[in-house]
Amino acid sequence: MITELKNIKKSFGSTDVLKGIDLTIEDGEFVAIVGPSGCGKTTLLKILAGFERPTSGELLMDDALMNRVPPEQRNISLVFQSFALWPHMKVKEQVAFPLKHHRFVSEAFKKQPDVRVEEMLSAMSMSHLADRYPHELSGGQKQRVAIARALSPAPALILMDEPLSSLDAKLRIELRYEIQKIHRQFKKAIVYVTHDQGEALAMADKIVVMNAGKIEQIGTPQEIYYYPETPFVADFVGKANLLEGTWDNDQFSPALSPNVSWHFPKVSTSFKQAGLCPLRPEQLKPTADNQHGIEVEIQNVQFQGREMIYTALANETQLTIVSDADTRIQIGERLLVGT
Repeated sequence: MITELKNIKKSFGSTDVLKGIDLTIEDGEFVAIVGPSGCGKTTLLKILAGFERPTSGELLMDDALMNRVPPEQRNISLVFQSFALWPHMKVKEQVAFPLKHHRFVSEAFKKQPDVRVEEMLSAMSMSHLADRYPHELSGGQKQRVAIARALSPAPALILMDEPLSSLDAKLRIELRYEIQKIHRQFKKAIVYVTHDQGEALAMADKIVVMNAGKIEQIGTPQEIYYYPETPFVADFVGKANLLEGTWDNDQFSPALSPNVSWHFPKVSTSFKQAGLCPLRPEQLKPTADNQHGIEVEIQNVQFQGREMIYTALANETQLTIVSDADTRIQIGERLLVGT
């Protein structure tokens, strides 16, 4: 199923929450929607689910207009942040429930629901807990059940609303892998709303970056990270140093050291027009070349296992620099850094 949003707008009273969203979700695609709180990403998810109707624009699923179609008549499933498991049902009953009530369940699944339930529980490594109740499960296990339940009717589109945000760091990493695995195995389209840019970069085929009710950029994780189109995207998805300076085609000279020239071939026109250059922390490295380095003083050092994170000052401009753990620079040390 191909899902299309065409100039979707949504207002609550005088507040415009979505300001013209154009987006296509291909069959089997994993799309992550990221953005700061209040940017409209959850409202967009609710419109896809049918919990909200757009004020204007069109929502199409396989060319059928869905603006006023209620949730139960859409070929979708949802995974919530809060798990939303029924306390009186065993794990296997939770997963079996959509097979009885989802409108688009195939006849094969209806005839052999136990086979489908076992397939889903096995996919989420939960078969041994089939007879447990929710209160007997950990947070990670509850979310695995919620994902198995969403998958069981084989929907064309799965909507996930920050499904890992309530889990600890180790569990989030484990479930990232599980979600990626089931996406590859079952090839269902997933729309995944998250405030965690790391999750989006690690898991998605396509990332949608939203800000103030609009889409700032759509692209692959690599495109979003290495070639941001706006200062907002550069700063929001992975920290970026935004240096002021001047551009001459693809050559950038930072205002901090006008005699220095760096070559960047794929920087967006919006940065050049603003006199800015986005530099990822790992792009800045110590150098002995006066023609390619700016002088900084190290203000702070953070050890992060495989890498070191340095906060540095160049005149009054604060920069973040990341290097491998073998590079050791002391607080107060002055050095040249370049690209």
